Amino acid sequence: MIPTKSLDLFAGIPVVDFATARPWYEQLLGSPPNFFPHDAEAVWELAEHRYLYIVQQEHAGHARHTLFVENLDALIAQIAERGLAPAQQETYAQGVRKITYRDADGNEIGFGGGST
Repeated sequence: MIPTKSLDLFAGIPVVDFATARPWYEQLLGSPPNFFPHDAEAVWELAEHRYLYIVQQEHAGHARHTLFVENLDALIAQIAERGLAPAQQETYAQGVRKITYRDADGNEIGFGGGST
């Protein structure tokens, strides 16, 4: 078992065009990156020790990440105010919902939460 007390998670998303992808992710996540490891990589800290990063690579478009949040409706409203609309909305058993956004490369970033 991995010792979770000292665990940092970095979830990577390959993108073909870093210059185009970075503003889209800033719009989706609502902030500029926290740091840049190099010229073609940007990192956002979503929660303590939990990071999402984009990195320029030729092979892109196959990432699928889902982040569960406390107030899904508030987050989706904030993202809409920043000009992005979801690509897909799903409701599963017990009212669990998933709202999915897709970047220009086809990478999927989903936000999940319970029913309201």
